[in-house]
Amino acid sequence: MADPSQYRPKPGEIPTLPGVYRFRDDERRIIYVGKAKNLRNRLNSYFANPAGLHPRTFTMVHTAMSVEWTIVESEVEALRLEWTWINEFKPRFNVMFRDDKSYPYLAVTVKDRYPRVFVTRGKRRKGVKYFGPFTAVWAIRESLDLLLKAFPVRTCAKTVFDRAARSGRPCLLGYIDKCSAPCVDRITPEAHRELVEGVTEFMSGSTGKIISTRRRAMKEAAGELDFERAAKLRDEIEALEKIVDKSSVILSQNVDTDIFGLTVEELEASVQVFHVRGGRIRGQRGWIIERMQDLSAAQLTSDYLRQAYLDVEAEAIPKEILVDTLPEDHATLEDWLSQTRGAKVTIRVPERGEKAAALTTVVANAEQALELHKKRRSSDLTTRSQALNEIQENLGLEEPPLRIECIDNSHFHGEDVVGSLVVFEDGLPVKRDYRRFSVTGDAARDDTSAMYDVVSRRFSRYLESLASEDDDPKFGYRPSLLVVDGALPQVSAARRALDDLGLVDITVVGLAKRLEEVWVSWDEFPVIFPRNSEGLFMLQRVRDEAHRFAITFQRSKRRITASALDTVEGLGAAKRQALLDHFGSVTKIKRASADELTQVKGIGTALAERIVAAFRKD
Repeated sequence: MADPSQYRPKPGEIPTLPGVYRFRDDERRIIYVGKAKNLRNRLNSYFANPAGLHPRTFTMVHTAMSVEWTIVESEVEALRLEWTWINEFKPRFNVMFRDDKSYPYLAVTVKDRYPRVFVTRGKRRKGVKYFGPFTAVWAIRESLDLLLKAFPVRTCAKTVFDRAARSGRPCLLGYIDKCSAPCVDRITPEAHRELVEGVTEFMSGSTGKIISTRRRAMKEAAGELDFERAAKLRDEIEALEKIVDKSSVILSQNVDTDIFGLTVEELEASVQVFHVRGGRIRGQRGWIIERMQDLSAAQLTSDYLRQAYLDVEAEAIPKEILVDTLPEDHATLEDWLSQTRGAKVTIRVPERGEKAAALTTVVANAEQALELHKKRRSSDLTTRSQALNEIQENLGLEEPPLRIECIDNSHFHGEDVVGSLVVFEDGLPVKRDYRRFSVTGDAARDDTSAMYDVVSRRFSRYLESLASEDDDPKFGYRPSLLVVDGALPQVSAARRALDDLGLVDITVVGLAKRLEEVWVSWDEFPVIFPRNSEGLFMLQRVRDEAHRFAITFQRSKRRITASALDTVEGLGAAKRQALLDHFGSVTKIKRASADELTQVKGIGTALAERIVAAFRKD
């Protein structure tokens, strides 16, 4: 491991100007890119006290062998250059974005003599205008087919266009009036470009204006008894209205905005964006973020906004961007986006109304996308095999842990302590083997006592099943690996419980939520899995499932206990919450006298007596 003091720049060498800095490893590969308003202040923060850095930043600084920087004129320039280099060099310690799917776009080759409209995926190209992204390719193909009824523009590739031009015969679309056949000069370049401009205006959100113009033209044609033209305009209006109807209405206002939602977990995060034009969702996109550093939601927001608007056309940036967390460099991002768009861009968090409701929907989509990503990852056989092999290798097990059990404890302000047991076989949950435990008495005094109690009870039943002639399907199996939610104290408690039962050959590890460290019983230091390790992802999923199962059981117990409060006349939700905030638990409310209850705001003497009577009845 490198010593940062060996490559730390000398005092006074680092400028106090804005710029972008790069850390390189011993092979001169760029491992981290960052920006700074003041390069000297930022870089000195890495070297002043390396031991006080966040563990991931500590690893980065001690992996690097050199640091260099480039000064720029402003923070906006630093923002642009930093993101350009991150996308070019893909440094291992920077946040990495992955599209959760390859999204289709509607593309228009606006710089061609006869622009072409087509559906595409992949990287953007210069001279091509993009609309979308769309969630399904069939949806945009269907919309394009309807668009061609109103705007019969060219959709063929250059080879097809050139072949038709040489033969003097258009393709099938030209014969069925879904192409104006510029290949055989049925339309002038200027007239064809007008049709293309109609497509771009319609896809940009000017749907009402275009449809109303055609509706007036249809009435005029009918008034002039030109029924053939009126019928053609009628068909075009119907086609355009079908496209509009396919776009979900999310805002009653006729506004253009992009709405971003973020959900964050320890190892990954998920971003979803709805592109709203004219109050309707005209596109949707999402990313999965690998969290190589412990970045805050504000820092991740800054990163995903740059990812979303890097190398896009000015028209693709709306005047208002809605987020659930303001980005870290809020003002700088607004300046950058405003310069790119050529007009003022505002980034804000909606507090109330339909925009806030729409944001809630986008966040829910981000949560669902992350959950789907984890399920797909865990269901893949190759990925599961890799994860189990990595767990075996990192923990020094004799064989891959084909059966993993995880135990977690949960409580509410020290009351209603419960434990949960979840089981994974071959990397997949076996829900029929999940079990719940109520922890009472002296075992409920703290987390380690509760862990000892639950582990003892679970494996006592295992030993009983061995002594019995009939196998107990509930507890008759032993795990290859026992995972507990927590650090060394919880691991030690579980290990002690197993040793007391004589089960010394079951491996116990703990997964601490703060830094995702894997604690083992045979060492005072944790095992650090690589951040992109499939094994770590599997352990995290097992731990999260145990936590979810414990929380669900704990809440159900709380609801049962609180049922007496629910039946008290005059005790609404606000007063119940006030009681819980004041006393901390339902048990303490149950023990309180009428005089103590009246100390809570909103609880009068008569109501206090009714509460006491309700608990005495129980």
